[in-house]
Amino acid sequence: MPIGTKKLIGSLQNKMKGYISTTGLFFLLLIACPSQGQYTLKSISKPAKELYKLELIVGDLANPWGMAFLPDGSILISEKSGTLILFKEGERKRISNPPKSVVIGQGGLMDIELHPNYEENGWIYFTYASDEGEGRGANTAIMRAKLQKNSLKEHEVLYKASPNTDAFAHWGSRIEFDRNGYVYFSIGDRFKRDENPQNIQKDGGKIYRLKDDGTVPEDNPFYAVEGAKKAIYSYGHRNPQGMAINPLTGRIWIHEHGPKGGDEINILKAGKNYGWPKVTFGKNYDGTKITDKQFMLGMEPPTYYWIPSIAPCGMTFVSSDKYPLLKGDLLVGSLKFGYLEWLGIEDLQVINRTKLFENIGRVRNVRQADDGYLYIAVEGKGIYRIVPNP
Repeated sequence: MPIGTKKLIGSLQNKMKGYISTTGLFFLLLIACPSQGQYTLKSISKPAKELYKLELIVGDLANPWGMAFLPDGSILISEKSGTLILFKEGERKRISNPPKSVVIGQGGLMDIELHPNYEENGWIYFTYASDEGEGRGANTAIMRAKLQKNSLKEHEVLYKASPNTDAFAHWGSRIEFDRNGYVYFSIGDRFKRDENPQNIQKDGGKIYRLKDDGTVPEDNPFYAVEGAKKAIYSYGHRNPQGMAINPLTGRIWIHEHGPKGGDEINILKAGKNYGWPKVTFGKNYDGTKITDKQFMLGMEPPTYYWIPSIAPCGMTFVSSDKYPLLKGDLLVGSLKFGYLEWLGIEDLQVINRTKLFENIGRVRNVRQADDGYLYIAVEGKGIYRIVPNP
């Protein structure tokens, strides 16, 4: 099967190891022989490092967390420190009146996403660490605003997790719209794994779904459940820092940081429990067990998981004709190992993996822009465009 038109499928053994299903036969098979998340590296005609090159587009960035591509060709970039930058034709401008974020550990000004009808309504969505509300510290919030000249206007806070906490880690947070115009966003467990992820009456360790104006859809899975946070779409998550819609199916995929081992890719389903911390392929950082269970009835198994952990951040499906080898596949940044991971996708399964741009640095984000090019954000460096080598 030509690699340019169909993805090279690994050996039957590797496919069986990696197959995840809730049907009885394969579920029992996985309990007996769980996958280790290892897949055959993709066979290509020349080394991966020769397939593509990087062009630095925006330099001198410390922690470029989010990036959005505006219709006029400019790039809106969030720095975790709270700075919002507009870059166009070689010139950068600092945007005034950004979301009122605070920097606590891993939290700060995080993701950016344009409304699907941005050209008509001008709405831009942001996630950030907010100290407004009850309790000391901060928690994750999502807001929308409009860019007018070089300033944000018409700020509207759509959701604020509560209570605040001074925990430094696990804020999430990515934003994605589905085909019906609903906005999804992630909030990590806020370092309270035994309190938040499994409790639908508490924020944290969840994926949320709202209408674009911040109201809660009445068909959300827990809307009618007394005491529940009505905006919750799924729960049992640890720290999701990647979210992307599959352009072929319309389904939303996420990835999330595991503990020591066990980073996961999951496909979102309404009302489902993704298991953290009752099930995991990871361990505590000191090597001790969190749980002896990797699967439980009633909990969604991961579509894919990494051992060892790569510390994934940012993800995008490739749909551009500029990258025929990558088209239909998934790209994920690695913070831990400093490269971009290319995951071959076949029938909703990861079938192989390839490292791109090894040692480039901590890849915080990867996006496909309207111009069809792929861009990656690297901490301490900036925004790069991925260009195919002839």
